[in-house]
This record gives sequence, C-alpha cells and structure tokens, in this order.
Amino acid sequence: MRLIVISPESDDSREHTVLTHLFAAGLMHYHLRKPTWGRAQLVTWLNAVPSSLHPRIVLHSHHDLAADFAVAGLHDRDTAASETNTLGYFTSGVFRSRAAHDLATLTTAMVCYDRVVFSPVFPSFSKVGHVLSSAITSFDIKTTLARSRRAEVIALGGIDVSRIEACAELGFDGIALLGAVWQASDPLQVFKQTQNALLAYAA
Repeated sequence: MRLIVISPESDDSREHTVLTHLFAAGLMHYHLRKPTWGRAQLVTWLNAVPSSLHPRIVLHSHHDLAADFAVAGLHDRDTAASETNTLGYFTSGVFRSRAAHDLATLTTAMVCYDRVVFSPVFPSFSKVGHVLSSAITSFDIKTTLARSRRAEVIALGGIDVSRIEACAELGFDGIALLGAVWQASDPLQVFKQTQNALLAYAA
C-alpha cells in the first residue's frame, strides 16, 4: 500500500525539517495543502525546499506554480469547479489527484484521475466532528473500490497504524497521514512506525 503525507494547513515551524527527514526515510509524495495561503507564501515555502525534492510534492492550490517548480502533480478540490476539463491535463502528462467525499464523486473521479483521496474514512484527528456520512457503509466503499478504475484511491481521515488492515480490506490502495503526523511530538517516528507496519502487513 502507498503511504503519503499531507501538510498541516497553516504554519508549522517543524515542517521543512520534518519534511526533509520524511523524504530521506522514503516518503514518495507530499501533498502541499495550504488552503488559506496566497501564491507568494507558497513560492516562499517551495523555495525553502531543495529543488531536488520538488518532484515529490503535489500542489493543492496555485497550480500555475507547476510552470516554475518541477512538482510531482496537481490536486483538485472536491468541488464542481474542479470537475474536469481533465483531458488536457492528462495529455500533457501531468499527474492529477483529486479529493472525494462521497461515492458518486469517487466513482466518477477514479476513472479519469491518477489518484483520488477519499475522506473521511474514519473520524478525523485534525478536524473535530468531521466523520463519514452515516449513509455510506463499509460494503458501499468496498463495492465501489472493486470497480474497474484508472486511479489509485487513498484513504484519509483518522488514519494511523491501527487502521491499516481495515483500509486494505476495504480495497484502498494506500493511506494518507495528516493529523497522526502533525499532532505528534515526533512526526518522523509516527511515519516510520506506519511505514514499517505497512511493510509488515504486505509481507
């Protein structure tokens, strides 16, 4: 299963240092999600990261920065405005990711995007009260993910080591860490523990 990490929404003085260690420990993709930040703030943030690591970063906003930074890909929000015009993106070879919070959106997105981040699978650590709709059952998720699809589907929301088996059984291709990492006193340790647990599960 793939393991990705999503950035804290706001400033975190540890972020760049932790990120360097995460990449060194094997993190492939870091989703840069700063919903309230302006373009200049993101430019400053990206310039503080060695350019050799830019190809591991997925931008959630200010997608035009992809012209100046060799990022891994671009992520669309779960809004009507981000419903595709995806053909142009895919033919240009840009990796495309998208958020989904309901099964209808997931079903549509997973046949045209490269990655879909579905949330919240479990009660969120970082957003109090953010839970999966009671109308969506585990059977519904498993059935949806069993369909033919282009995208890898990543589980987000309340994800930590204890949720790995449950996510795999539902059919997810990977997990995303957010609150479990950034609310921890030692984010790198949490990442490594999760990484090791994924390897053990795969074995």
